[in-house]
Amino acid sequence: MAQHAPTARICRACDGFAAVAITTGTRLPDGSRATLRVTCPTCKGIGRSVPTALRPGREVTE
Repeated sequence: MAQHAPTARICRACDGFAAVAITTGTRLPDGSRATLRVTCPTCKGIGRSVPTALRPGREVTE
C-alpha cells in the first residue's frame, strides 16, 4: 500500500521534534532529576517550517 507524503512542511533543523527535555544531572529533593525544556530556534517550537514568502516582515525589493 502506498504511503502518503505529509502535507505540512517539517522543520529541517529539528525534523519535527520541536521541543525536547534535557536532564541537567541535578537531583531534586524528591529524588527526580531537574530537566530543561528546549525548543527549536528555527521553527520556534511548532515543528513545521513556514515558507519564506509567507513570513511577516520580509519585503521583496527589486
